[in-house]
Amino acid sequence: MLAGHYGSGKTNIAVNMAMDLKKIHENTAIADLDIVNPYYRTLDSRKELDEAGIRLIVSPYANTNLDIPALPQEMYAIVHDKRMHAVVDVGGDDRGALALGRLSPYIREEGDYDMLLVCNCYRPLTRDAASVKEVVQEIEEAGKLKFTGFVNNSNLGADTTPQVVLDSLGFARDVERETGLKLMFTSVEASLYDALKDDIENLFPMKLQKRPVD
Repeated sequence: MLAGHYGSGKTNIAVNMAMDLKKIHENTAIADLDIVNPYYRTLDSRKELDEAGIRLIVSPYANTNLDIPALPQEMYAIVHDKRMHAVVDVGGDDRGALALGRLSPYIREEGDYDMLLVCNCYRPLTRDAASVKEVVQEIEEAGKLKFTGFVNNSNLGADTTPQVVLDSLGFARDVERETGLKLMFTSVEASLYDALKDDIENLFPMKLQKRPVD
């Protein structure tokens, strides 16, 4: 499971993680729990996910102008189908994590999960470790699950350079100390991977989503 403030980049990471998971497990799914936002960005990758044979679970109101905070029944497959290996894109901030609270009793009962906070030190709400700690507490309370680690997804979008990523490593160390959470990996756009792979441990290259043309 991936959670974090809007704009943290968790959906891009979720899609890439699902693609990697599919290489190991045949029955792989990605679920978008962001039921308070009508613009479900995992849906932007439907074509690529379908081609990879990855099940996409989203609200029937995804990418419409209807904002209906209802958890679709299909979403419960991620906790009831024991054969399924799922990547869950939790909604942004504590309000978005409320949907996770409905599934958390089943997830805790099974006891086989990771929940990672995705943070970007170049975003206004997670500029420092103290701010990240507040986000952790808000989401854990709303989602009724504890984080098991975090992802450093610090970037400046198209303006991201290798140095931009390197400059975020101190922030990541501060987050580890402040929250007690382990840094699981640093994520970068795939074109930056070769320039950084020798300098950053546990570097995760990503293919970024492209919004479909209407």
